[in-house]
Amino acid sequence: MDTVLYNLTTAALFVLLFAAARTAVRPETIPHRRIPWAATALTVIAVAAVLTQLLWSGAMGALDGDPGKSGWWRPLTSVFMQNGGVSGAIWNLVTLAVIAVLAEWLWGAAVMLALFLVGALVPGHLDALFGLSSVSADPRNFAGSSGATYFLGATAAAVLLLSASSLPERLRSLAAPVAGMCLWLAQDNAHGLVVVYGYVLGVVAWLALRAVLPDRHAGSRKSVGDVLALLPGKKSPATRQG
Repeated sequence: MDTVLYNLTTAALFVLLFAAARTAVRPETIPHRRIPWAATALTVIAVAAVLTQLLWSGAMGALDGDPGKSGWWRPLTSVFMQNGGVSGAIWNLVTLAVIAVLAEWLWGAAVMLALFLVGALVPGHLDALFGLSSVSADPRNFAGSSGATYFLGATAAAVLLLSASSLPERLRSLAAPVAGMCLWLAQDNAHGLVVVYGYVLGVVAWLALRAVLPDRHAGSRKSVGDVLALLPGKKSPATRQG
């Protein structure tokens, strides 16, 4: 029962992240936005890693993040290993793809990838700094992309706090870190803690980089709408923003 509750609350936390990030992107602008190539590449790497696990029985032992094993590559490769079974792997791949796309539209490709990398490498060090090293030693955290995904999603949710046009939108943004802290305190759920980390970094990054970030409402020469127009029965949008 505890495992089911853990999974449900973790999924609910993702819904909060998704809602805030989607609002920040502005759904009506999506057909006019450029194709998220960096997010696509990141998802392809994650899928390739799962296929590697299926084809190579020693993949987890060689690439996971067990602190008891040596290997400088483990902190990064472990992010692309999945240890939640078939359903867990599918969930992690889908959530990574969705969040990476939204984050790329908000942050741009380079910043999105940098934030994902920070989410993969830094939380464990913050745990140690704050005396929470037991989180990193939890076998559930030896592999899996969910931590980095939720961290990245939290940075996207933070954008809404600082760019929202109304109080309800700001509250929607704040719901993610508040819920994350509650899950951490009530369940020792590490997803909640990384959301708090990511949210704080998102606020700092937005304040520092907003002058050079992509226009959240602008289109591009090659957009999602252009791709959709290639589907049978679809037409390219008549106008574009930006």
